Amino acid sequence: MPQNFQTTYQPFTGGLEEGGGGGGGGSSSSGGGGAFMEERDEDLSPDTHTSMVFHVVPKSSKSRWNHIEDLDSFFSRVYRYHQNHGLLCMMLQQVFELAQFIFIIVFTVFLFSCVDYDILFRNKYPPDFKYNETDKITLPDALRTYAQCRGHFSWQLVVAILAASVFWLMRFGHACYTFFQFWEIKQFFNNALGIQDQDLGNITWEEVEQRVMEVQVEERMCIHKEVLTELDIYHRILRFTNYFIAMVNKNIIPLKLDVPFVGEVVFLTKGLRMNIEMLLFWGPWAPFRNIWHLHDEYKRPEKRHELAERLNQQFLYSGIANLVFFPLVLLFQIMYSFFYYAEMIKREPGSLGSRRWSHYGEVYLRHFNELDHEMSARLNRGYKAASQYMNIFSSPLMAVVARHVAFVCGAVLAVLAALSVYDEDVLQVEHVLTFMTILGALLAGCRVFIPDENLVFCPEMLMRRVLAEVHYLPDHWREKAHTSRVRREFSQLFQYRVVHMLEELVSPIVTPLILIFRLRFKALDIVDFYRNFTVEVVGVGDVCSFAQMDIRRHGSPTWQPDLLLDDIVSQPGDSQKPEMATDGGKTELSLLHFTMTNPKWKPPQESTAFINALRTQAQRDMNALPTLQEENALFSSLNSLSCGGGLGLGLGTTSMLQQPPWMTGQHQSIWSPRGLRGRLSQVEGSRHGPTTGGILSSIQQSNIESSMTSGPAGDPVMAPSTLSPSCIMGPSLAPPSVLPQDLTAVDMSLSTLYLHELHQRHRHRTSYSDVPPQPSSGPQGPPGGAFLSPPHPQEPPVVSFQRSQEKTPLLGEP
Repeated sequence: MPQNFQTTYQPFTGGLEEGGGGGGGGSSSSGGGGAFMEERDEDLSPDTHTSMVFHVVPKSSKSRWNHIEDLDSFFSRVYRYHQNHGLLCMMLQQVFELAQFIFIIVFTVFLFSCVDYDILFRNKYPPDFKYNETDKITLPDALRTYAQCRGHFSWQLVVAILAASVFWLMRFGHACYTFFQFWEIKQFFNNALGIQDQDLGNITWEEVEQRVMEVQVEERMCIHKEVLTELDIYHRILRFTNYFIAMVNKNIIPLKLDVPFVGEVVFLTKGLRMNIEMLLFWGPWAPFRNIWHLHDEYKRPEKRHELAERLNQQFLYSGIANLVFFPLVLLFQIMYSFFYYAEMIKREPGSLGSRRWSHYGEVYLRHFNELDHEMSARLNRGYKAASQYMNIFSSPLMAVVARHVAFVCGAVLAVLAALSVYDEDVLQVEHVLTFMTILGALLAGCRVFIPDENLVFCPEMLMRRVLAEVHYLPDHWREKAHTSRVRREFSQLFQYRVVHMLEELVSPIVTPLILIFRLRFKALDIVDFYRNFTVEVVGVGDVCSFAQMDIRRHGSPTWQPDLLLDDIVSQPGDSQKPEMATDGGKTELSLLHFTMTNPKWKPPQESTAFINALRTQAQRDMNALPTLQEENALFSSLNSLSCGGGLGLGLGTTSMLQQPPWMTGQHQSIWSPRGLRGRLSQVEGSRHGPTTGGILSSIQQSNIESSMTSGPAGDPVMAPSTLSPSCIMGPSLAPPSVLPQDLTAVDMSLSTLYLHELHQRHRHRTSYSDVPPQPSSGPQGPPGGAFLSPPHPQEPPVVSFQRSQEKTPLLGEP
């Protein structure tokens, strides 16, 4: 018998009636008799002196998850618990981080106070040392005693140790609090979701998400909504992240600085972002009264100047506080960077010449409602193409200088190495090891500037490969990938590791300057942004309106399919205002990405209309390939995708219509398991692959209508409509070689390129006319809007745009 149960007594009326209520019990009356309810923990036998019978109702093991007050924190912990593989891994990581902090502080104090460097460098000898040519100074000779160490403690060092101790105690308290928080999440996974810790690596986030939504139906974790959607969960996990992405997209947060003699640089570090998020989102003086509701005064236009002045002062005080503590932060940053990078540089001196996505690049390239592991998977797929693009640029002057410097350094290093092999006493000569280390570092640095002789200069193709994976690139980069300006701007997104290290080192100095002299003057814009772009969603709270991915409100006409343009032009509204639309098509691309990574999500009507119109236009462009190749957006997208290599389509030029390469199996090698990972928890999207959203699935549907057509000479050729995942992979490719997630990536890449092609076509049209872009006639699409002409006969026309969950948007005049 279960331990938790509920006993209900009712008057006996000749039959047994089920009574009782919810988890907390209650009382009720029936007819003239008074039924009563009580819980009994020990005596389970009914009272034989009364005409009562008892009925035991087992309590649900999940009842403790009913009505969770802070669902934002709860869902964020659920996500972190899944991604970090359980409580044991998380706590072990916390313990090692605390131990690492102690090691850095203790070892730094030891190096400053307990080592006699004069003895270590043989500038003097220990007091009891007897000089002899055969005797050597050992490390213990250079170490001071405990009393001598204490004598070398300065007041600055004592203050630094006390500050570090307070910070460590705060981190220790946070670790203990985290343990109790995630112990609750462990119980939720084990009991409510039925997932054990050892299985976390083999379960995708989508499966966890579906189980969470099932628990919501049973237990009502959120009491304001009966059913939670995938978008509701993403909103709660990424509420502040979506705000930050939107502010950077609309240039509300100034991250671009004009540096004398350098030009425009982008600066965003972990320290700067933490300060901004503390002031704007989760700090004690943030505009949010709690984690899910904005203060009511931020929704009132008459308060904007007062709130802006208050926010201005908060930025000023925070900047001053950063200036006061920057010596301690800078010291810790220097020591941490030294200990972290020293071993890596010694093992591989050229590692600092490798590249990584910058913090600004991660924000600029991130979709709305995109989790961390989804963004990492997408950017990792674009890493190789981005590296190849940056490597094809080289300065002829630097290459000449680097070759000669590398020759000299290599010659001297080779002689010293040969002498040390012949007689090891050479290494004991003063500064020989120092010279060898410096020469090795110079040699590795020179190799960075010497171009690879086997590289082919094809910047446009590589830039299209990068675009296919990262999804966002500025319009002025198109067809100018060979210029130094584009390379310089791309390097702000994809920077050298040494540049990243230097930015983090100077962050304690630059961060307070940005807060005081740049960001605080944006206070009024930030207040207006909160008021204009915040909506209240039932069961979720206040969210950034851009995160709703509302095509009608925040979409741009130049990013719409031709089938939608009539409806946009005939119904002018906020969506045509530049300040209402996101830059770079972020609303449209975010909607496509979220739809494909969450195939069970049901978009609202306006989003469904956009996706259906895009897929319908892709089908018609596919059918028009033999006649309109030079003007066909899909043809350009397929060509770009094929030139990318490694994406699996293997398309060439117009010869694809005669003999598609994927039918011959010659491109099977490109479907290598590059997307495979050791654990499913890090996989982007659904384990079952895409079902809706992208244009690849719509092209596959064309396969039902026809599979073969006749060519001009009567010979059968492959119809464009036969492009499907099975054709793309090749008939002889074994299914286990490709995971469905790779199809999701290919579908999103093709959809991205296709949408960019449509955008460029609209921009070319508007460059010759002052009126908004008009829908094209002919094979590209019929006149009229897709909202009135559904792509499939069985789908009803979409004629209204009611938001079922969003109520009373706070949108005002920007």
